[in-house]
Amino acid sequence: MKNSLSDETIEALAAPLRAANADVARRWPGESGRRQPVHVVYGGAQLFRSDSAPKIGAVARRSLAEHAPDAAALALVIRMDREEDAEFAEALYRRVAEKLEREPVEDFRIDFEDGYGNRSDAEEDGHAAACALAVAKGMEERTLPPFLGIRVKSLGEETRRRAVRTLDVFLSTLLDATGGRLPDNFVVTLPKVTTPAQVTHFCDVLEKLEGALGLPSGALRFELMVETTQSLVGPDGRAALPLLLDAARGRMAAAHFGTYDYTAACGITAAHQKMGHPACLFALHAMQVAFAGTGVWLSDGSTAILPVPPHRAAAGAELTPAEEYENHESVHRAWRLHFDDVSHSLANGFYQGWDLHPAQLVTRYAAVYAFFLTGVDAAAERLRNFVEKAAQATLVGDVFDDAATGQALLNFFLRGINCGALTEEETVRRTTLTFDELRGRSFLKILQNRRGG
Repeated sequence: MKNSLSDETIEALAAPLRAANADVARRWPGESGRRQPVHVVYGGAQLFRSDSAPKIGAVARRSLAEHAPDAAALALVIRMDREEDAEFAEALYRRVAEKLEREPVEDFRIDFEDGYGNRSDAEEDGHAAACALAVAKGMEERTLPPFLGIRVKSLGEETRRRAVRTLDVFLSTLLDATGGRLPDNFVVTLPKVTTPAQVTHFCDVLEKLEGALGLPSGALRFELMVETTQSLVGPDGRAALPLLLDAARGRMAAAHFGTYDYTAACGITAAHQKMGHPACLFALHAMQVAFAGTGVWLSDGSTAILPVPPHRAAAGAELTPAEEYENHESVHRAWRLHFDDVSHSLANGFYQGWDLHPAQLVTRYAAVYAFFLTGVDAAAERLRNFVEKAAQATLVGDVFDDAATGQALLNFFLRGINCGALTEEETVRRTTLTFDELRGRSFLKILQNRRGG
């Protein structure tokens, strides 16, 4: 074949491109394949105990038993009460009830910020130490959720020293009590970030703490909260989120959206501070664009209207039928709103969110499980066809897949399995993957193996 450029010339010309490609691969490595929790429950540090997660689960189970004692009752709440939905509703109810029994809380954040408030230094020191000892006890008794963390105050000038001291007291007390061990999947939450300098400072603090406490470098990771306008757009008009990620020096595990602080910062009145507000949708999409492919997990915010009954019977008394009815209606309205909010988040690619009350776990898992169970047939067909044709593109119905879609399809099933919506057995049966392929968590490796290298 006739050509004009030698291989040496082509490679010489490509030297800057090779460096740029290497930088792209470094900055956007893709999803890690690690399990991401479907929620995080926030609770004031003053209330945290070693058995907080089991107690939260017990409250959630009581709420389910009282306000949705069977599949039909829950189906009515989530608008899935048609006769043709009955079998699906039964399966959904069983899985939700099983999850609330087995693992009601996936992630918990011990909160020293909004859920705690401003207290004297002595009181916060005491609570930081007490929470650390409770975590150590929970580690010993195996009562902690699979993911755990602590939210400190912001690094604004008024609270920066308190934030660092609380983290220092907590970690120093915890590691002293555990012989230098952190809980599994431990993370620190940094709220109200307004400048990359705060992230840089926090990384410096974490590095110093690792050295002082004998922890390996990089052991302390954090998640930042996107809840200020400055975390989206910097003073020079540039997108700020990539700058925050650069400042994190590889320590950022996740970015969580703060619905109510963000909407307040935008001047939106309390009556309209909702997860579906256009201002929130803009911020959430900016987060997706900034962090897609980086391995940083994303979390949506919370539903502030809680499923709490308005009436409680006095000691020795009973509620009237009218009061019982009002209790059910109040809880059901809050559940329906929460279910819709979670479903909206999932449809928009946010697989985690905040829960503020134990009873919200009912509709958290109902929404998550409904999302995966209703989408499993289409996803299974697409993945099955894609794998069978290996390197070729696939047309299923009116949905066209290319190679980049393969890992996303596989991730759908991995997320469903991780949270309990799906099982490995039914995934293997539906997709024709093997257990080894599924557990390998890499679509690229599946294709390589099926093509013999």
